[in-house]
Amino acid sequence: MPGTPVRRPCMEKRAVDVAIIGAGTAGMVAYQRVRKATDRVVLIEGDQYGTTCARVGCMPSKLLIAAAENAHQMQLGDLFGVSAGAIRVDGKRVMERVRTERDRFVSGVINSVEKFPEAHRLRGHARFVGPNHLVVGNNLEVQAGRIIIATGSRPNIPGFLKEAKDRLVVNDDIFEWQDLPDSVAVFGPGVIGLELGQALSRLGVRVRMFGVGGAVGPIQDDSIRDYALKTFNEEFPLDPDAEVKNVERVDKGVAITFVDGDGGEKTETFDYLLAATGRRPNVDGLDIQNAGIELDDKGLPLFDPHTLRCGDSHIFIAGDANNSLPLLHEAADEGRIAGDNAASYPDVRTGLRRTPLAVVFTDPQIATVGLTIQQVDERCRGCFAVGEVSFEDQGRSRVIGKNRGLLRVYGEHGSGLFMGAEMFGPAAEHIAHLLAWSAQRRLTVSEMLEMPFYHPVIEEGLRTALKDLNRNLSIGPVPEEGCTDCGPGV
Repeated sequence: MPGTPVRRPCMEKRAVDVAIIGAGTAGMVAYQRVRKATDRVVLIEGDQYGTTCARVGCMPSKLLIAAAENAHQMQLGDLFGVSAGAIRVDGKRVMERVRTERDRFVSGVINSVEKFPEAHRLRGHARFVGPNHLVVGNNLEVQAGRIIIATGSRPNIPGFLKEAKDRLVVNDDIFEWQDLPDSVAVFGPGVIGLELGQALSRLGVRVRMFGVGGAVGPIQDDSIRDYALKTFNEEFPLDPDAEVKNVERVDKGVAITFVDGDGGEKTETFDYLLAATGRRPNVDGLDIQNAGIELDDKGLPLFDPHTLRCGDSHIFIAGDANNSLPLLHEAADEGRIAGDNAASYPDVRTGLRRTPLAVVFTDPQIATVGLTIQQVDERCRGCFAVGEVSFEDQGRSRVIGKNRGLLRVYGEHGSGLFMGAEMFGPAAEHIAHLLAWSAQRRLTVSEMLEMPFYHPVIEEGLRTALKDLNRNLSIGPVPEEGCTDCGPGV
């Protein structure tokens, strides 16, 4: 009847020591750490179980890349005097294996979550109604002494790309394809764009890649960026600072008008437009304004990267949700730090942050270790040296037909410490680990050169770069007034 008050269902209430929002990598690790200290914990998931890595990230992308690498290697047969006849890519079988193996990885994650006590698992969208209070779904209120935000991230799509309409896809969509398309325009030459774009190209898909600002993946060293850009352009067109005039959905797909290398306008039509334009943290649906914590101008919580604590509060934020280091191993580390600190609160301590390490699984691979060249310059006040090696004439690389790439390593004048490196080349995923371990152990370049190097291996290229760096380093006291007597710098 008109005027009759709406009767709201009674809210079920639960009180816990720690509530964790998000059951991805960071959330699951945080839960395991918290549970060592208390059984009064809940893990809240508003979507499906299965981490970003397993469902739409690391694993399915590497499955697609593996198929592409096999196709590419078969095309190199003539280099070795081996002929396998005509190469045919069966797109349906490629995508079937991607989905099947992806589902296997996801099921493993789901099985792990389902082993957690049922009383600890809550399903439903969580939002803050107060600093210590969450509402989950429509009928459950959770009062928590501490809260960990581990809600992950999602693709960020610039508005003009939405003109592609039903032909606009993100990486999540690609892994659901039943077959490979004929053509794809990729916007964003970051990690996702480079990996998927090159893989699709090697599987016979016509690819053109557009960027803004000139960046190529995570590369910061101009010498390596230029080398990588030239190499990628030998496989597919990549403009890292493209001038795109128009994106339009047309009968045959997506028409993209852009300024070509000669300065004229050109229009090409593609079956799909892949938006690989970064990701945004999933905090905007949490009613975070009710959490009582300070936010930046984008509405993201301000936090201490060493403790993951938001200001002086009882709230912690970990994984992709804090938009800091969107890598699985970093998410796991942050889950551990946030979980330990939430469990021991108010005793909050700095957690172990490992040496920065990132790998892009293109071919050649890209790797960044330790400090970037700009960070080294700032940290050492310009007092550093660089060593490098080209893999074009490196022995093992030539033997296996992978002799493309460049490695640059950075060391500090005076101390001789190894500071960081960037690489675009063969076996970068393995060389990067050796360099990360050396940086974390704070080895000098001389100490690194004392380590064993087998022959013939690609790692001998690393030794060559380190020898070059060692020759350029000045060891001993550094003049206070600067680095003028320290020898070669950049």
